[in-house]
Parts: sequence; C-alpha cells; structure tokens
Amino acid sequence: MTTTRREVLGWLAGLGAAAVLAPSQANASVGVTALRGVTLIDSAGTRPNATIVLADNRILAVGSCDLPLPRGSTVLDLAGKFVIPGLWDMHVHGAFMDRITLPLCLVNGVTGIREMWGFPPIYALRDRIERGEVFGPQLIVGSTIIDGPHSTLPGAQIVATPEEGRQAVRDAKTQGADFVKVYSYLDRPTLAAIADECARQNLTFAGHCSDHVAMGDASSLGQRTFEHMYGLPLATSTHETQLRQAIADLPLDPANSFAWFKQVLELERRATLSHSRSKAVRLANLLRRNGSALCPTMVTMRVLSSPADRYANDPRMKYMPAFYRDLWRDSLKNWAPVTPQEIRDQAEFFQRRQEQVAEMHDHGVEILVGTDAGNPYSFSGFSVHDELELLVEAGLSPKAALNAGTRSAKLQPGEAANLVVLDGNPLKDIRNTQRIHAVLTRGRVLGAAERAAMLKEVEKASQEPLFPAVRTACC
Repeated sequence: MTTTRREVLGWLAGLGAAAVLAPSQANASVGVTALRGVTLIDSAGTRPNATIVLADNRILAVGSCDLPLPRGSTVLDLAGKFVIPGLWDMHVHGAFMDRITLPLCLVNGVTGIREMWGFPPIYALRDRIERGEVFGPQLIVGSTIIDGPHSTLPGAQIVATPEEGRQAVRDAKTQGADFVKVYSYLDRPTLAAIADECARQNLTFAGHCSDHVAMGDASSLGQRTFEHMYGLPLATSTHETQLRQAIADLPLDPANSFAWFKQVLELERRATLSHSRSKAVRLANLLRRNGSALCPTMVTMRVLSSPADRYANDPRMKYMPAFYRDLWRDSLKNWAPVTPQEIRDQAEFFQRRQEQVAEMHDHGVEILVGTDAGNPYSFSGFSVHDELELLVEAGLSPKAALNAGTRSAKLQPGEAANLVVLDGNPLKDIRNTQRIHAVLTRGRVLGAAERAAMLKEVEKASQEPLFPAVRTACC
C-alpha cells in the first residue's frame, strides 16, 4: 500500500499534529520517525527504496523514498537495509522467567509470543506488558494444559468426563486465558465437549493432536492449531486404521504413562513409511477449510530425535538459568535415541515429518513458527531463526517461511510499529534474519548497543537463583 501526501497529513491530524500546514512546515511534535530507503518485505510483497513513517508506536505511512515528511521528523537513512514485520514465536514456555525470556525475544526481533501453559502470574505479566510497566513482546497466553487420565505431564489439569472438560474451559475463561490448551490423552467425547464450551465462551482451542482423536476430526471440532507434527503421520498413512487400532490396544501402565506415549510415537514413525499423497491432499483441504494451522516446532523435535549430547555445548547456554544444563540433559534420557539403528530411524522420521509439513503448506495449510522454547536446547528468541531455517530446509521458500514467522503480517498504516531491520536480504538466504541491524517495538529502537546491553543483563540474570522446579516434558 503506497501512502499519499494527503493521507500523511490526515494521519498527522489524527495524532494532534498541525495537518493544516504543508509537510515542510508541519511540526513533528508527536515524535515522527522515518525509515528511509529500505527494502520492505512483508506478506504483500517486496517494495524497494521505500519509506516507512512511524508515530505514536504505529505505522503512520508507507511510501516511496521521496514521501514528504513533517519538519522535525527523525530520519533514519537505511539504504541497503531490509525491513520485515516483527517475528512471532507461536509456541513458547517460560514467560514466567521474564528477565530472561522477554529480552531474549526482543533482541532477536521476536515482538510477539504465544505462551502455551498459562497460570495467573503470566496473565498478570501479559497485562503489565500492555500497560507499559514491563518491556516485552506482545504476549498471548493459553490456559493451564487440559489433559485426560494417565497424562504424561505433571501439573496438567486432568479431566475424565465431558462435564469436567466444560468446567475446565469455564475456569480458563474466568482466569483470563486467551485460548484453551488441549493435550494428548483426551478422548473424543471430552474433546468435543471442550470444543463446544469454547464456542460458548468465545475461546479458541489449540495444542496437541490427541492420540485418541484423528487430526481431521479434531480440526472439524474447531481445533485451531496442531503442535509438534503429532498426529500428522497417522492421518496421512494408508495404514491409519490398523495403526489406530494398535494404539487402542496398547497396554497402559498408570505408573509409567510415558512408555505408552513413546509407543504411540513409534507407531507414528511407522506411519511415515506408508504415507499417502492422496490422503495428505484430502487432509490439507479439510484443515484449510476449517482454518486449522500446523505449528511443527521443528527445533525441539530435531533435538528429541538426536543423540542426547548433540546440542549440549551450544554457546547460547550462557543465557539460560544455570540449572538448565543438568535439567535438559536429564530430561533427554527419556527421549534421545541411543543405538545406531535408533539414531538412523529417528533422523529419517524427523526428515519425513518435515517433508509432510512442507506438503501441507504446498496444499494451502497455514504453517506457524513455534519453537517450544524452554525445552532442551530450544532458546527463547534465538531458536525462532533456527525454526525459519528448518522450514526452508523442509521445502518452504524463504518468503513462505517469513510469512510463517510473521503471521503473514502486512506493514501498513494503522498497524503497530513492530519492525526488524536487517543487514541482508532474507529472501536470498533465510539466515539473514539473524543479521539484525535494529528492532523497533513499543516506541523504542533497539540498535546494536542496546541489544548487547540487554544480552549482558540476561546473562547476569541467568546466574541468579531462579525457579528450582521446572517442567521437563515437551508440551
């Protein structure tokens, strides 16, 4: 969208500026900032040599390099730079560690996050951010995780009946959740009741594809997003009926429900060996019609599919709480392949699931960037760039990956001024999203010096005693 001179003056009038004056005479008392000479890349396309005008933490105008500006504007000459919308991480854990999670997101250009396990202090943090009391990304917060009996997840809210599921939704609404998070052990009657109550309470629901409900069925019930690629291999297998019967027949030891979960994952691995393109197309059409999206969290899935020590020496560990090194190492003992055959099988399983995500995208299913940050070697902020790279590795174009990472945002007048200025073209190499020149959010410009200072503060905070008990399961 190209902004006209008349529109610039009109928006300035709305902000209290002297719109009756010519642009050269108008007083930029509202704090107008212009990014001049940039290449703008968003879901609408690519616009070279553009000017983006910001005021009152909003995009005021988007136009050509000669767009008229009011006198007193702060002009940033950014010729040769690239501007993208602020990035989103749509699957995060750990917002409660606000001195670590929030700044790590911002310095990496992540201006919005979806926290997938909510409780009252995080709802309060969300509100404090919006009031300007805490500097952080936009925060969308889910309910406490709702799961069925024998859940693998300590601390999940267990519901055993449809009415208990309905009450959990009502509780989530009362507590202030933005959406309801569902998990792997819910049976179909209970999930259907949750879906119906969400509709009554004007809430969406998202989360794991239940091991007891096919992805297509859950989508038709209204599930908005499916996390971690769970359920996708089964839903696209020619042996789906037999594999689902095998799941139904699995013995469950209540004292070790994770063993059951691992057996389901093994059946999902086998399902990738009988993948059906025609079933994939039918599933994609259904997901697209229902408005369901996939949030594959490839970063974490890659770690869980790899030998336990493969990522242990990541230099970004210095930004994590000190106890995380042992915590993450120990939690991987339940997941990581050990024997050479297991390592080969899991590497192939991960690759096949990546290909299936790309296939869903090719058939019009929305893909969202999420990292499952807080789980082993998935780092708040940083891992969004890793996820973008993995999406391209899977088969998405850099442009499609950017759309996934920005929720297909368009930089247009009236939108919040959440922008990332890059030193390289991400359409030529998606790794250029890591070459950050500046981050603009909530009326602040975070240049190299500001971001370096924030990282130092995070490293300092990471060495302080923090939450000694942290959930260790993938969620």
